[in-house]
Amino acid sequence: MFDIDTVLAIIKQENKKFGEPIVTIISRKRTPFHVLISCILSLRTKDQTTAEASNRLFGVADNPEDMMKIPAPKLEKLIYPVGFYRIKARNIKEICKTLIETYNGEVPDEIDELLKLNGVGRKTANLVVTLGYKKPGICVDTHVHRITNRWGYVKTRNPHETEFALRENLPTKYWLTINDLLVTYGQNICVPISPKCSVCPVNRYCKQVGVTRRR
Repeated sequence: MFDIDTVLAIIKQENKKFGEPIVTIISRKRTPFHVLISCILSLRTKDQTTAEASNRLFGVADNPEDMMKIPAPKLEKLIYPVGFYRIKARNIKEICKTLIETYNGEVPDEIDELLKLNGVGRKTANLVVTLGYKKPGICVDTHVHRITNRWGYVKTRNPHETEFALRENLPTKYWLTINDLLVTYGQNICVPISPKCSVCPVNRYCKQVGVTRRR
């Protein structure tokens, strides 16, 4: 049986060497709205770029009403060079419009409601619920999907399947923290290509499923 308690305890200690994901940092100081928007910006974008874009944007508008007032070209400029910045600018406008018209300007705290927002998928919805509202949820991005499959803890084909496999197998005490732990670890040690197995402190617990090259 995979010793998830020991593995996550080791990773938590190891991660002290590295910086936290930017959306996590934002969640400690800001509202669920900021978590939602920064998460939208973070998709397919490096953390440093997300941090800079989030700070520029929130320096101009930090609520749906004020964000709706930003002309589209200015919004695009504020968030550039995040990945797909034009699409994200449109999505942010649509999200803010929906929040104002349907949710009285508040960000919903339920996954099913969040999924109704333009450009919001399960990863973003779970992140808003867990980081923004501290409610149970499991945010599965590419890092969580990749690493839990490498370990052999789950055997799934995509992040959607991984989320529901973890909902069945992962102790609830780790639901709020699994994403933070594995995003940081996946960016620094258990990287997508040629992971750093030689310096990985949980190497002996890992089945290294699908790993063909390692360092």
